This record gives sequence, C-alpha cells and structure tokens, in this order.
Amino acid sequence: MTTAVHPRIDDFTRAYVECALWSTTDESTPAGGEPMDANYSLNDIDVDTLTRMAEDCARFQAENAADLELYDHPRWTAAELGGHDLWLTRNGHGCGFWDRDSLPADAGERLTDAAHKLGEFYLSVGDNGKIYG
Repeated sequence: MTTAVHPRIDDFTRAYVECALWSTTDESTPAGGEPMDANYSLNDIDVDTLTRMAEDCARFQAENAADLELYDHPRWTAAELGGHDLWLTRNGHGCGFWDRDSLPADAGERLTDAAHKLGEFYLSVGDNGKIYG
C-alpha cells in the first residue's frame, strides 16, 4: 500500500490553509457548526486537496511576487498576510488585499484581480472526516 505524502508547505501556504480552516464552518449543525479550526488542522486535509491549495499558492506567489513584497506590517510577514488575504479575497469575504493599510492601494487592486482570476475554492468535511476542496 502506498501512503500519500503531503506537499511541502511554505509560510504563505500555511497562512492560507489556517485562514481557510478559521473562516470555514464544518456544517455540523443547521446553524453552520463550528469553525473548522476548532476541530481540524492541516493534517486533516485530503492530500489531493492540500496539493491543489499549495499549487494555487505557489502559482499566485510566483505571478505576483513584486506586489506581495510591498506588504509593510510590524506584526506579520508578507507571506503570512499574503496567504491569509488570498483565501479571503478569492472567496469573496468582506476583507482582503484591497483593504489592507499595510499594502499600497494599487498593489491591493492588482492582487485582488489576480485572486479573483483563480476563482472560488471551498472546503467541506467528508464522511470519512477528511477535508476536501
């Protein structure tokens, strides 16, 4: 039997995944349930789903490196903010690249456009307890 291996996760992708788990509920109740990060972690994400997430993050970073480097925040790194904002922006949450004070407005607009081109991506918990996208 072959065991699937999780892809290598950089700081940008880790922040992206953490934001995904924080902002997504597990749908365990009619009201939506708990945020996934209350009961799940990166290790609970299906390998193929995590691979896709990592590939999206790598491509986004490569195509938008110059704008991502413009983040200026005393507490978080550009990678941490970028990964977090990519998840929020691509899925239409009420904040993201366009409203960061720590990022020049024109860079925020370009990053927002690039995130929207990726399309939306959502997570759900499968019957086996793994998270799928």
